[in-house]
Amino acid sequence: MSYELAQLNIARKKFEDDDPRFSGFMDHLDRINALGDGSPGSVWRFTDGSGAAIETQVLDDPNLLLNLTVWSDIESLWNFAYKSEHVEFLRRRTEWFDIDIEATTVMWWVAKGRRPTPVEAIERLEHLREHGSSPYAFSFRDAHEPPRG
Repeated sequence: MSYELAQLNIARKKFEDDDPRFSGFMDHLDRINALGDGSPGSVWRFTDGSGAAIETQVLDDPNLLLNLTVWSDIESLWNFAYKSEHVEFLRRRTEWFDIDIEATTVMWWVAKGRRPTPVEAIERLEHLREHGSSPYAFSFRDAHEPPRG
């Protein structure tokens, strides 16, 4: 069986979507999502009625935004996140989002072709927060290889 890398990241926004202070993020969301979708190794991105995932509520918090994607491998995700224009938005994230002391990103391996749900992704994030890194839920810092077989 072959595997792909599922990834979730969440962020608590400081402002309403139409607040001018949030426009530096919202005005570029479609472009950055398209950049990710077109990046080498990008397989899939969860979307809702908004065309992104900004209408999907998680953890009973209407201010939490999620990004749930599947990649062919860790290197592809790393290259998009830290070696493309996306990194400029990471550098500016404190302008738009509260910084959480708990993990806000989690990765795990899924069977090729399988698409995780937001509920599953949040469960993986909570597992990482509670138990630390494992093959079940991990981060870039403590990445695990895909299962064998």
